[in-house]
Amino acid sequence: MAIPFFIFMIFEQAFVMFFFIGVSRLTVNVYNSLESKDFDSIGIEATSDEVLANLLEKSRTFVHNSNLSKRKVIPWTMLTLTLGTFAFLLGGAHDTGLVAKHIHSGVVLGFVIAATLSTIFQWRYLGKIHLLLRKLKTTFSLPDHQM
Repeated sequence: MAIPFFIFMIFEQAFVMFFFIGVSRLTVNVYNSLESKDFDSIGIEATSDEVLANLLEKSRTFVHNSNLSKRKVIPWTMLTLTLGTFAFLLGGAHDTGLVAKHIHSGVVLGFVIAATLSTIFQWRYLGKIHLLLRKLKTTFSLPDHQM
């Protein structure tokens, strides 16, 4: 039972981590396009300086919020992956008699606690990132199939 769960956990945590990295990268790309006045890459017309300043401020907020969400989620994701890996390896070591049961059980308990907290943070910030993407796409009229 440990092998399929461990493989599932690796892929699930990796998808979550790369989603937050991807959203952060998207917001940075939009901000950089505005700052360099490369309006074609984000699909907007050349605008006045006042409108550009407003868009830059909004996109700076998007960048800040996406980076904040990424920084809140990824450490918990990495801790979950690390403890899951150790629990999996120590389970094999326990089966061969190299590690005592209480050591393996302690690491598994740490993994369960970290995975629970990680899931709570991931869902909380997933909702925030979803709203951020909606606002970003609405502000710049980006199609839904992008990100």
